[in-house]
Amino acid sequence: MADLQNLVILTGAGISAESGIATFRGPGGLWEGHRVEDVCTPEALARDPALVHRFYDLRRAALDMVEPNAAHHALARLDAEWPGDLLIVTQNVDDLHERAGATRLLHMHGELRSALCAACGIRERWTEALPPESECPNCGMLALRPDIVFFGEMPYQMERIEAALAEADLFVSIGTSGAVYPAAGFVQTARHYGAATLEMNLDPSGGSHWFEESRMGPASALVPAWVGELLGGG
Repeated sequence: MADLQNLVILTGAGISAESGIATFRGPGGLWEGHRVEDVCTPEALARDPALVHRFYDLRRAALDMVEPNAAHHALARLDAEWPGDLLIVTQNVDDLHERAGATRLLHMHGELRSALCAACGIRERWTEALPPESECPNCGMLALRPDIVFFGEMPYQMERIEAALAEADLFVSIGTSGAVYPAAGFVQTARHYGAATLEMNLDPSGGSHWFEESRMGPASALVPAWVGELLGGG
């Protein structure tokens, strides 16, 4: 590990599930009775904005009931102490990484505690309910929507992610399904540029065969142990 300098870490729903946040692909889905297509596509927003806004209002409010777990805290420690380049790319829209203390962080699928103006493109921190046709504080248009990357939309900051993968010495995937692209393809990109690859997951993912090393178990146990190996001192 002495030759490692640049790290890229991808986190998915599995790292937050241990804090009590349900996953899209877990039993029963995120919201009983609603398919992903009902609440997480541009078409759904256009068809029934009240339903979509209410769905994200409930998820935003639920953040007050959960706390970062040991895996989030371990990555925050790594963020604070790692001397080389590090980028945590999360697919999660919760704020548990930030609340644990991570700063070298990118939300590729957006954030629950943010609103996006569909008219002017500004993002605004948002912690309360977000009714349809809420007024944008920047342009005044009634065009605020959840700052979430819906299925069919381009994830945020892909150029920055791809540049980091090209420079990575090690790519680590934690708690991901390996089924949602483009994130599912990051391991192949990292390998193409010569990075070592490690997966930590509760069960083998859809892309496990791409990783040089896989560690199976709960993130709250695996991630602190791995961070201890990197930094020393447990």
